Amino acid sequence: MAEPAVIVEKDGHVLTVTLNRPEKRNAVNCEVMCRLYDAWKQLDEDDDLRAGILTGKGDTFCAGMDLSEIGKLMSGKPDNEWMQRVMSDMPIIYGAWLKTYRPTKPVILAVEGFARAGGTEILQGTDIRVAGESALFGVTEVQRGLFPMAGSTVRLRRQIGYAVAAEMLICGEDLPAKRAYELGLINHVVPDGQALAKAKEIAARIAKNGPLAVKAIVATTTSTAPAASSKRPAVRRDSSCRARSVSRATRSNDSCWPVLTAGTLTMSASKAALRSNSEILASSMRCSSASIQRSSAA
Repeated sequence: MAEPAVIVEKDGHVLTVTLNRPEKRNAVNCEVMCRLYDAWKQLDEDDDLRAGILTGKGDTFCAGMDLSEIGKLMSGKPDNEWMQRVMSDMPIIYGAWLKTYRPTKPVILAVEGFARAGGTEILQGTDIRVAGESALFGVTEVQRGLFPMAGSTVRLRRQIGYAVAAEMLICGEDLPAKRAYELGLINHVVPDGQALAKAKEIAARIAKNGPLAVKAIVATTTSTAPAASSKRPAVRRDSSCRARSVSRATRSNDSCWPVLTAGTLTMSASKAALRSNSEILASSMRCSSASIQRSSAA
């Protein structure tokens, strides 16, 4: 029996999510998107989990979207159950890429080899990032005449500054791990082959912290973008001074601290994004499909 395109493993309080298409440089197809989306939901919904790790099997983290899937999606005729699921529930696409759906618990990225196109796009939805010293990063879609659909035109300039982000987006050149570290795009550069080990070390440290406090910090750091509602997020505190999540009940020893949940902070922005995502995706896919056809003809 073939292995799944994404391997999801729970080890104590940590969920490790591994892209498992090394023969395709871990390019993302519909199966990968569905399994990633399900993994992020599992990370959120399992109260025993405290952190997630995203990595890739083999010597490449991720080459981005599997372009052969675009034409199939545009045809409207799914050729497998995963494609059928994506076509019937389009928000899965952006949720898988950590664009419109962000877990309320931290996600640590472990990169070996290159993370190009979608590989660097999904990076921007993670919280702590570790890379082998030979790793390369790049939002390279422009070199194929494609638009980066997973949010880099907005998120990247917020994370490393406009000028550097503009050059990465418009030129599509690679960024070595050392330079990515200097710019603050990644947290740690380690010897090749040690990225996952370092990520597990960080996850174990996070798991020792108060889970309610960690969730509150993740919520506030990921949900205060300019597009979010300008209204002050709701904070609820009961008579016993135990903070409660507005979106779901939480069980923790961390009492007396207000909780700002991702659901509270991003509800308006997420609803607005989801309303337009189907139209944006359809337009982007039409452009991408046309570009691929022109390249093939040439």
